[in-house]
Amino acid sequence: QVQLVESGGGLVRAGDSLRLSCAASGRTFSSWAMGWFRQAPGKEREFVAAIRWESVSSDSTYYADSLKGRFTISRETAKNTVFLQMNTLQPEDTATYYCAARGTSGNGYTVALTYAYWGQGTQVTVSS
Repeated sequence: QVQLVESGGGLVRAGDSLRLSCAASGRTFSSWAMGWFRQAPGKEREFVAAIRWESVSSDSTYYADSLKGRFTISRETAKNTVFLQMNTLQPEDTATYYCAARGTSGNGYTVALTYAYWGQGTQVTVSS
């Protein structure tokens, strides 16, 4: 069973940076995709970023258009960990951030419903 554990959330001020981590366990992740989604109170869960890798090719990354340039997704293979570097945070970035994982067959890496595994979430609060 795949398990995802997020960490790195917290309370920061506008303009600060945070790096979220998502540690995956439970299987071999040679070809896999992992994504970050967020959900603010009273709003739907929205896509933030995703990274896809295959054993024979380089990584592919995907970003929500509104977050390109401020957020960066990356991974560390040896630790089965994916990171989300968030810069110049704004109060509207306040949300619970969820890590998700899925296989690489098919498309839809920006769609939450295509992800089979989810973490518990980590809270990010940005004060003005």
